[in-house]
Amino acid sequence: MSDLSSWWAFLVNWLSVHAVVPLLDALHLSGLSGNPDDIAASLLIAALQVGIIGLIFRPLETWFPAEQWTDRKLTLVDRNYTLLMLLGIFPLFTYLVLTPFSHLFGGADSASSSTGSPLALTHWVPWFNLHPYVLFAVYYVVYDFVYYWMHRTQHAIPWWWALHSMHHSQRQMSCWTNDRGSLVDGFIQSMILATVGLAIGVDPDEFAWLMLIGELMQNFSHTNARIGFGRVFERVFVDPKFHRLHHMLVDPERPTLHICNYGQVLSIWDVLFGTALYGLAPRPTGVGDPVVDADNDYGLIGLHWVALKRFWGAVRRPAGWKPGEVAFGEDYRPIPVSQLDLHALAHALPTAGFTPPPAPASGDAAVEGAIG
Repeated sequence: MSDLSSWWAFLVNWLSVHAVVPLLDALHLSGLSGNPDDIAASLLIAALQVGIIGLIFRPLETWFPAEQWTDRKLTLVDRNYTLLMLLGIFPLFTYLVLTPFSHLFGGADSASSSTGSPLALTHWVPWFNLHPYVLFAVYYVVYDFVYYWMHRTQHAIPWWWALHSMHHSQRQMSCWTNDRGSLVDGFIQSMILATVGLAIGVDPDEFAWLMLIGELMQNFSHTNARIGFGRVFERVFVDPKFHRLHHMLVDPERPTLHICNYGQVLSIWDVLFGTALYGLAPRPTGVGDPVVDADNDYGLIGLHWVALKRFWGAVRRPAGWKPGEVAFGEDYRPIPVSQLDLHALAHALPTAGFTPPPAPASGDAAVEGAIG
């Protein structure tokens, strides 16, 4: 393991010295409180993530498709956005925001943790200092638990849903869909998770690997593949069949069916808190709100612009702060779904593009009672 760490440190240093520092100098960004090595590490992690998505997850969509598409046109914007996020935006965000934020509120204190937080897990349980892999696993459980409740909040608060709905608007959910999201939404999520990480004592290097694991598992769970982990492990870990149900279109006959499966990596939170749903055959993905569904008509810049308009239309109104599932009017005013005719919305949405896979899928029997 020490050899692997040394090799990784060498790669980070080499990329930092020969590529990152010259680029920062050219952009007049050097000298800021961030460490160029953080950008180098982010780029290497991003390259690893893109390689796994392209060489492993993408072929699974060809071999075991959950649904078959006549073309993949709608997935292209997600692929391009993933490359832009991983190889550009997120490394710079780490350098310009996350690392300075860590330095501002943290500070090395080996007596408690690398971040100096009095709430650090190693401060309360010094035994963790002797068992770093156990500590990392515990970090991840805490991280995933926070993500679960953050994700539920994204769906519950209308102004946050106005941003997060951009992620759900994709009708062709694929291995590239995970990074499809508003930059404002991503900033909010990153700051929440970074704050929790600082509080429990996660140092920047560990945080980067926590993010990689979470992101890779989400790339996998968004994959258009008919893959499950079996009756035992699907109760613990999120698989593509499980997460696809989270993205399914609203069913007018069972309007709360899609309110399920919020877990990022661990599905056990959904099981414990009554939001787990299993056993349905593959269903079309997307949103039932025509205003949000129109995201599919835009490119990268247009997607962010309309998401910001929804956000502004919701955050400046009292209805945007009242918890509940909403759609958006033409003026981006949040409208409670309970006031809408879901059957009319279903008929108004595009119907082309969803073709069930040739292999038989499990039926819908004994599923209704799985939702809390």
